[in-house]
Amino acid sequence: MSDELGVTGTPAFVHGSPRDVAVIGAGMIGLSTAWFLQEAGAQVTVYERQHPGAGASWGNAGWLTPGLTAPLPEPAVLRYGLRAVLSSRSPVYLPLRADRDLWRFLLSFVFHSTARRWRRGMAAYVPLNERSLDAFDALAAGGVSTVTTPADPFLACFARERDSRGLLDELEQMGDAGQDVTFRPVTGQVLRSMEPVLSDRVAAAVQIFGQRYLNPPAFITSLADAVRARGGRILDSSEVTGLQPATTDVRVTGPSGQQHRHDAVVIATGAAFGELATPFGVRRPVQAGRGYSFSVPVERMPAGPLYFPTQRVACTPLGSRLRVAGMMEFRRPADELDPRRITAVVDAVRPLLNGVNLDDRRDEWVGSRPCTPDGLPLIGATAAPRVFVAGGHGMWGIVLGPVTGQLVAQAVLKGEVPAELTPFDPLR
Repeated sequence: MSDELGVTGTPAFVHGSPRDVAVIGAGMIGLSTAWFLQEAGAQVTVYERQHPGAGASWGNAGWLTPGLTAPLPEPAVLRYGLRAVLSSRSPVYLPLRADRDLWRFLLSFVFHSTARRWRRGMAAYVPLNERSLDAFDALAAGGVSTVTTPADPFLACFARERDSRGLLDELEQMGDAGQDVTFRPVTGQVLRSMEPVLSDRVAAAVQIFGQRYLNPPAFITSLADAVRARGGRILDSSEVTGLQPATTDVRVTGPSGQQHRHDAVVIATGAAFGELATPFGVRRPVQAGRGYSFSVPVERMPAGPLYFPTQRVACTPLGSRLRVAGMMEFRRPADELDPRRITAVVDAVRPLLNGVNLDDRRDEWVGSRPCTPDGLPLIGATAAPRVFVAGGHGMWGIVLGPVTGQLVAQAVLKGEVPAELTPFDPLR
């Protein structure tokens, strides 16, 4: 095995390193971590409170877009305004309720929404973004059968040419931070010929090169199958209620009080991250930023993913139907799906698409993306021996899931923090 836990070589154990590792959570990040631990020769048990991919991994847009992966707190947040976020039709929605933890999170989120902090966060993301697609290739070479698809083209679309300037500026700034991103503005007849599904209400777009996408449910199923095929155990309906670390092992407690011993544990539970991680020195809050999606039939499938930044809506070709996803809603993970949010997504994109039957919706879904106030995930060792965490990726858990799992596996088995993870210290 190579130092970076690739797909060839011998196990990457060092003296005294864990051989039997538990992963809590069977989303993209948890299953990727399990796979790369197995790749290095570890025995793995995955505990999942529902079933693989049941959380935010299931209904998201499925984009593998390192060219867009950046901290969510940005200067535009400061311009958005409180009045906008209190509207249920807004792309970013904050229900007005008395929730001290939520308001504390939002104040910290706003505090981090400055140009200086965004540049610092972007510099932290660059090393992960550079390796993100290679990690998917490692999974494919190692037997994960569901493929990723080149996004050819990937178009970010706008009603007016001037509206695209904000994204063009952001992409330029990402390049200045070291991100390898190639793009070009597209207008007029060139845009029409590239994507006829766009209506004449779309006047401009930015084409971003070198991106990919996948079918989230199919990929998660394939990844779970690969973990099982290597001898890993995935325990469905197995909620973990507590962890008790010791010098040589960690005891994992289930809902009925039963305990299982493992050499190490990785917490990758999405929006429920804090329930298990907080006792081990992880103080930075993780808030559920809920997103919505559904699928619809089309007369002609788009050639690639379509992004509407103003409306915060993503469209992805998945099989015979188009998945439409969007919104950022700060609510409790267990709250019911709000049909007003589905309606807001439909109304936002209806004028922008041709031949898309937005009234024939299936698979209406809401899921909770785990967000941190500084926009950086929490990845690495905790204050407790043999307890590690991987979460808080916000909108980027799919694209960064495999590279996160690759680096966490290295940290668990070698007992050292890879340089790429230093900015994401969960004890910061």
